[in-house]
Amino acid sequence: MTCCPSSARPQGSPDPIRFAPAQRDLSDRVTLPGGSFRMGTDDKILPQDGEYPARKTRLRPFAIDSCAVTAARFARFIDDTGYTTDAESFGWSFVFHGLMDRPEDHEPLAGLEWWRKVDGACWRTPEGPATDLEGREEHPVTHVSWRDATAFASWAGGRLPTEAEWEFAALGGRETARYPWGDEDPQDTGFLPCNIWQGRFPDHNTGADGYRGTAPACSFAPNGYGLYNMVGNTWEWTADRFRIRSVAKAAKIRNAEAARTDARTVKGGSFICHRSYCYRYRIAARSSNTPDTTLSHTGFRLCYDVRT
Repeated sequence: MTCCPSSARPQGSPDPIRFAPAQRDLSDRVTLPGGSFRMGTDDKILPQDGEYPARKTRLRPFAIDSCAVTAARFARFIDDTGYTTDAESFGWSFVFHGLMDRPEDHEPLAGLEWWRKVDGACWRTPEGPATDLEGREEHPVTHVSWRDATAFASWAGGRLPTEAEWEFAALGGRETARYPWGDEDPQDTGFLPCNIWQGRFPDHNTGADGYRGTAPACSFAPNGYGLYNMVGNTWEWTADRFRIRSVAKAAKIRNAEAARTDARTVKGGSFICHRSYCYRYRIAARSSNTPDTTLSHTGFRLCYDVRT
């Protein structure tokens, strides 16, 4: 079961547009030392996603944004380049029903009825034409495709992180951990370290953590590296194509489908994740989507090469 529907837009996905780096894009970023670590997990929680088993991985030093790219920062990119996002180009995007005043006005997605295809939904009108970003300028930008994120990265002088870089950063200097803060599970009440779902999915979210949609990009306590919201809030695109390291028949079928659609890996889970439905707000957890898919719970942060 997945919480990330794919657009399946028939036009296909051309290569992302590239821009010359802009000198005025500045972000709060953290330089990480790299080195060896164990990527993935030996816990057989969702082995069908390819998160099992853990494996030794080595990384060069790199820098990473302390939080996801915000709507305000993305707006500067749009103003500077005139770029048109995939959602704007196609004229619609997927919106989570719990964010809408009248979800019944929009046809539900078969099998994932909590998603609605909304005409006019995009990064600047997240729930459709009647909405805007007022009060959400410092929230993560959403309704951005992998192509959009890659275009932004070229303008910002960065790149999307690899899945390994993302996991290393999320660990915050720990050798192993289920979450950026350690191994203690979030709860529906009491311990609320990140922005996920509390209540009964998909119809009742208590919002006990303070949010029923996205939270500001720099909210909740940061991890040991000073990075915010590495799990929960919004899924984050990575540079990597999605692949499961297994010879099992089911893995081969899923890998073939991912290759056919050029699916890219997303990490971190989102505000609609709950253990009863989508237990993917763990560091090792992973999912995927097509490069042109846009959703109200998917954003990104950037990495930067470091000279050594």
